[in-house]
Amino acid sequence: MTESLNPVRLACWRAYIESSQRLFTQLEEDLRADSELSFADYHVLVLLSEAPGQRLRMGELAGRLVFSPSRLTYQISSMQKRGLVAKESCPEDRRGSEAVLTAAGLLTLRDAAPHHLASVRTHLMDDLDDAEVACLTRVFERLGRRLRAARDASSTPADN
Repeated sequence: MTESLNPVRLACWRAYIESSQRLFTQLEEDLRADSELSFADYHVLVLLSEAPGQRLRMGELAGRLVFSPSRLTYQISSMQKRGLVAKESCPEDRRGSEAVLTAAGLLTLRDAAPHHLASVRTHLMDDLDDAEVACLTRVFERLGRRLRAARDASSTPADN
């Protein structure tokens, strides 16, 4: 037996969904204006930057993004054309393929992250309580540390 939502709770859910849609639209516009990335591009780059060897099997990537395989194939093809990711066969499974973060993709993500953080702060901070702000801040700081570590690890002594 399912319980129906009372009118007050239903109104709260509607307000939440409408405000989330407005927020998502604004964040997407800001991200595109600052870095020419869509939210989907940004999320693919973040997941690849956090993956071991900065590569993920396409199936795992689709699962983490909740993308259909066809949607992910389109997304990766679009990002490949811009040089942000590459697509390679899996060493363990020749029939499978992996998305691989390129140096250009890592640089784009590193450049986009501060703009995205500023946009999130601009649009969210007035509506969040202190605990939510602290949680978001930790997430972005962790991402920044990972990006710096990846950049430092990719630098060789000959580059210095």
